[in-house]
Amino acid sequence: MYVCGRNVVRELIKNNTKIYKIFTYNKFGDNNLLNEVKNANIPVKYIEKYKLDNIIENNQGIIADIDDYKYYTLNEILSENPFYVMLDHITDPHNFGAIIRTCEAAGVDAIIIPKDRSVEVNSTVMKTSVGTLDKIKICMVNNLNETIKKLKNNGIWIVGTDMIGTDYKKIDANMPICLIIGNEGDGISKLVKENCDYMATIPMKGEVNSLNASVAAGIIIFEISTNRGL
Repeated sequence: MYVCGRNVVRELIKNNTKIYKIFTYNKFGDNNLLNEVKNANIPVKYIEKYKLDNIIENNQGIIADIDDYKYYTLNEILSENPFYVMLDHITDPHNFGAIIRTCEAAGVDAIIIPKDRSVEVNSTVMKTSVGTLDKIKICMVNNLNETIKKLKNNGIWIVGTDMIGTDYKKIDANMPICLIIGNEGDGISKLVKENCDYMATIPMKGEVNSLNASVAAGIIIFEISTNRGL
């Protein structure tokens, strides 16, 4: 997988992530970063800047070749009294990256995403979530509703999010929880909603009747985290 960005490369080196090769161009101005690359014994290939742009746009002049992200299985993330976040077909990589950062900061145990019709860990996600992907588990599953059933069988309560529901501050967070964040346009799908134990909503005081997925996720995730004493 190709990932880009100066901070991303720095974090990869800091975390001892295996980098097979660095691509940059002759006029790349960050000599400190190049020295870090050299000290880490990572091969560097200098190419024309337009060729960098052909690999990834908005690359900040440096691209790293690393292994594809290795997702966790559901069995690998199951634990006692967990706090999970499930994403119901989030498609915007910037939203996904922002949610990853929020989850890591709030002490979420793992993020669950579906295999199909959903954004995966890619260069944009890596860049947006810089420094956090190595610190939180991301689990990819074949079917969200089957996964919800397995979580319930393990004593985990399912909390959905919607414009209509219970004030998110009034939901008891002192229990094993999986919080579900819906798709940017359609929200939580019908069957997933039917399988939720609670529906949480954020009361709105202004004229805007909905929030960006990552913003809404951040508000509720930190409320749950605070109430759980994380």
